[in-house]
Amino acid sequence: NEELEEIASADLKYLLLPALLGALTLKQVDLSRRLEHLESARAHFWRFLKLCRSYGLGSFHLPPASPPGEEDAGSPSPGGPAAAQPSLVAMASSRQAKIERYKQKKELENRLASMRTFVESGQADDDQIREFYILQIQKWINTSLEEMESIDQEMVILKSRGTAKQSSAPPHGTSRQVRAPLKPFILTRDAAQAKVFGAGYPGLPTMTVDDWYEQRRRQGVVSGQSAPQRTAGTTDEELQKQQQEKKEEEDDEEALQKARNWDDWKDTHPRGYGNRQNVG
Repeated sequence: NEELEEIASADLKYLLLPALLGALTLKQVDLSRRLEHLESARAHFWRFLKLCRSYGLGSFHLPPASPPGEEDAGSPSPGGPAAAQPSLVAMASSRQAKIERYKQKKELENRLASMRTFVESGQADDDQIREFYILQIQKWINTSLEEMESIDQEMVILKSRGTAKQSSAPPHGTSRQVRAPLKPFILTRDAAQAKVFGAGYPGLPTMTVDDWYEQRRRQGVVSGQSAPQRTAGTTDEELQKQQQEKKEEEDDEEALQKARNWDDWKDTHPRGYGNRQNVG
């Protein structure tokens, strides 16, 4: 039941305590508890604004105690989605209020800068001290209103991000099967190369291409149709030779004549014939 005039000039500074607690809470850097810190800071700022409103300090609209969207989250808006959109008149009035607060903030900072030296040095009288703390309170009123708007916007972003994470998380019991990590090995063409390369590296296993496909097929990584259609132990060169011999066996005159011409040419032209640019 007391008025602002009944508070001692030296005690006016204690009215700033909730606002200072809100500013300090916002400086917390623990990202895992960011939403909790925002809610706590908003409560401090709202308590400071309510206290200033009860003492008649400043003319401002007191924001709701809870962030927008929480008090009416359970009940749909009567006007539907269109009614939830802010009107142009409300946006224009909010913009004008921000401009007025910015101008007032600059004026208060200039007046506080001119009075700070007298108050901190102890040369100011009781009236000057009282005016100084009242100006500080009015400055923090504007700061609290700005911080609460930023907090409400950030809380909406954090809550929507948390909802998106929950919706994208897989349901319980349907997690992806964890595969065992593959061990290093030497991949060879056939069993003969596996014996050769494996002899010098006893600690590193060798595996042919067919064995590798078979192992991956059993693990379900590749299908059976993706495996190469070849007989075990055959290479590309051997496949070409088999095809050439098959053509010769079928009495392909063109293939026989081409093979004979190639043999005759190799008899008269030794390896390296005609290479005269790297002599010696």
